[in-house]
Amino acid sequence: MGRAFEFRKERKFKRWDKMSKVFTKLGKEIVMAVKAGGPDPTSNPRLRTLIQNAKGAQMPKDRIEAAIKRASNKDEKDYEELVYEGYGPFGIAVLVETSTDNINRTVANVRSYFTKAGGSLGTSGSVSFMFDHKAVFRFTKLENHDLEELELELIDFGLTDIDENEGEIFVYTEFEDFGMMQKALEEKGIEVISADFQRFPTTLTELTEEQEEIINKMIEKMEEDDDVNNVYTNMA
Repeated sequence: MGRAFEFRKERKFKRWDKMSKVFTKLGKEIVMAVKAGGPDPTSNPRLRTLIQNAKGAQMPKDRIEAAIKRASNKDEKDYEELVYEGYGPFGIAVLVETSTDNINRTVANVRSYFTKAGGSLGTSGSVSFMFDHKAVFRFTKLENHDLEELELELIDFGLTDIDENEGEIFVYTEFEDFGMMQKALEEKGIEVISADFQRFPTTLTELTEEQEEIINKMIEKMEEDDDVNNVYTNMA
């Protein structure tokens, strides 16, 4: 689990490094969190998490505050979160997570990305069963952190896996256990660098380098879209 997450995270951040829109996407997520749970991070755990994520991505403080303020404006757009499923070239399963204020625009764009790459947009449930939906918490490993002890302490709060990589610890839970684990880590005084949801393929499909390049070009096109938050595949 840990290695798979790290591999995907590295690929994702390499693409995001080339994109100037990452702060815009974070800002939109903050707006949605404020509209759903209010502007006070102490009483809105999702907002609290997104602020941590934004800081981890080096989003300027004034932009974070501006997003929170903007969400409190009644004229601010409402966004709907939708997941699109389909198959890319070579039978690769693809999940596209979006948040949009115009569903017709978003579905038309997503369909075009599949079609132009030689794939096809599917129906709800057509590939989602091939992915596990997990919450992933990341924090710095301190001297008093022992992986085995942490595992025993957190297993009652939904922990399904724990991993260490380059001085950081990754804690995994089921999607529905996000809030319980967040609260447990906060009560233990652990400062989380980032917390988000990831989808992990249950089986992987091997491709040639040339085939991988075609899939990656399709993913890059999708991730350049302002409505697209994340793209997942079962490509090895």
